[in-house]
Amino acid sequence: MKAVCLLSGGMDSSTLAYVAKDMGYDIYSIHFNYGQRTERKEKLCAKTIAGHLGVKEFLEIDLRYLSLIGGSSLTDHSQQVDAFDDSREMIPNTYVPFRNANLLSIATSLAEARSADAIFIGVQSQDYSGYPDCRPGFIETFQHLIDTGTRDTTHIQLMTPFINMTKMDILAIGRDLNVPYEHTWSCYQNEERACGTCGACHFRRAAFMAMDMEDPIPYEQEE
Repeated sequence: MKAVCLLSGGMDSSTLAYVAKDMGYDIYSIHFNYGQRTERKEKLCAKTIAGHLGVKEFLEIDLRYLSLIGGSSLTDHSQQVDAFDDSREMIPNTYVPFRNANLLSIATSLAEARSADAIFIGVQSQDYSGYPDCRPGFIETFQHLIDTGTRDTTHIQLMTPFINMTKMDILAIGRDLNVPYEHTWSCYQNEERACGTCGACHFRRAAFMAMDMEDPIPYEQEE
């Protein structure tokens, strides 16, 4: 079995790649650079995780046009990255407009070209409120798009085993699979020491605390 795994170098995608490997898939990893603030760190982490997994292929794709389009504090340095706010009702400015549709379209091209059976993407339940392209409805619609837009002989399953899970659930799975979390990065803002205040840092730290595990990456603001 072959699977294309979207590998950002973050906690969720790294754990998911380990899950795919544990399920018996040969991994074809794909990593995207789109001008995000932590691009260098994410790429380093993704390559390191891919090396640990012994992937069949590590494909790096440049999507600089997402930075040119803008509309997100991840790619527009004139904007300040939103800190986590549990009371926020609006979508945070860390949302990159329609990003996952771009990523999945390219992943589908790779999957069809490599005759892969599946595409793994690490969307999870705590993403729903802030990121519309992580919601179940989007995933279901994109599966229909894959089925419609590929060869009649192509059968690619969009795999989202974390879609109803929290980061704590994901961490529990990763602990059992011995995922090397010291080689993952979640922070939206910094590359040396995680900021500890953005949404990604908040949910990661909360998961490690809930699991009574020490987060192996450094933070600017300690608990």
